[in-house]
Amino acid sequence: QVQLVESGGGLVQPGGSLRLSCAASGFLFSTHAMSWYRQAPGGERELVAAISSTGGSTKYADSVKGRFTISGDNAKNTVYLQMNSLKPEDTAVYYCAAASTSVVTSTQYNYWGQGTQVTVSS
Repeated sequence: QVQLVESGGGLVQPGGSLRLSCAASGFLFSTHAMSWYRQAPGGERELVAAISSTGGSTKYADSVKGRFTISGDNAKNTVYLQMNSLKPEDTAVYYCAAASTSVVTSTQYNYWGQGTQVTVSS
């Protein structure tokens, strides 16, 4: 049974940090690129960051470049999203997803997590 389980969300003040984790099981994690998406209330789901299966390539949305870092640990079947200098506009439900290929340019996803809420507010 395939599972992607996100954790680490919560309430944080502007300028603060959070680290999201996504633990994967039920599929060969090391052969899939992984991504983090987010969806704000009333908004569309948008790509935040992606990492190739080897970890050698990453890409980020312009809105988070320099503030967020995606990383992966194939030994633990886990992908992370370190979020620094958080802003109120980062408030959203964050989802991890496993791509259908190993590269960051993948646009199709096989598996999705259930999401974790991140709220940035004073």
